[in-house]
Amino acid sequence: MLHFVLCDDNIQILNRLEKTLETIFLKHNIDAQISLKATTSDEIFKYIEKNQVDVLILDINLKSSFSGCDVADVVRKKNKSIYIIFLTGHLEYVLIAYKYKTFDYLPKPISDERLEETIVRLVEDTKNAHARFIKLNNNTLINEDTINYIRKDGTKLIFCTDTHNYETYSSFSKIEHCLPDNFMRCHKSYIINVNNVAQFIPSDNLVLFENGSFCSVGAKYKDKFLEVFENGNFTNNLECVNK
Repeated sequence: MLHFVLCDDNIQILNRLEKTLETIFLKHNIDAQISLKATTSDEIFKYIEKNQVDVLILDINLKSSFSGCDVADVVRKKNKSIYIIFLTGHLEYVLIAYKYKTFDYLPKPISDERLEETIVRLVEDTKNAHARFIKLNNNTLINEDTINYIRKDGTKLIFCTDTHNYETYSSFSKIEHCLPDNFMRCHKSYIINVNNVAQFIPSDNLVLFENGSFCSVGAKYKDKFLEVFENGNFTNNLECVNK
């Protein structure tokens, strides 16, 4: 979930911004919430000390001893990954604002369409920023999150996603170090991405995925798989990968 913090010394602007953002979250099915609405810099400084903040939407021209740029400077020194979006009616601040690695700059009065475009682009950026990729022998890059399972077929490995299967000559033991904890061995021929499992049918020892594909769970891996699938215990899930 993305945690948004809003700061403007005009409470009416804050309230309207909150409602517009919530409409955008709902429209685009964005997992986000407004964690704080603040009218002063002190509120921001106190909040970021103990709370997660992913996005800060900040008025530059705050009527206090700290300007929005001052607030951004303090915030950026504490957390380099927070997305900062500036609001202002003063165009002369644009170049100064980007000094603080600003994601975007929205002139007042704020256009709903412009705000929506910025938020959608920001969400896409967060997905790409956290994406990890596996590089195959032919230099193909696969986003780990898109992989449902990896199937061993002789001297080949087949990386199965919702839309495409990628083949490479390799072995489970060679890719083990590249895979995060949510990948686990469930069969002598399968490593699955537990995060993408849609359903597990114990009676048939089958794992199902959203696109209709499936793979088997071997008897020696079943108990471990059940523990991970039901309890999320992502620890040493590939300990049997070389066996």
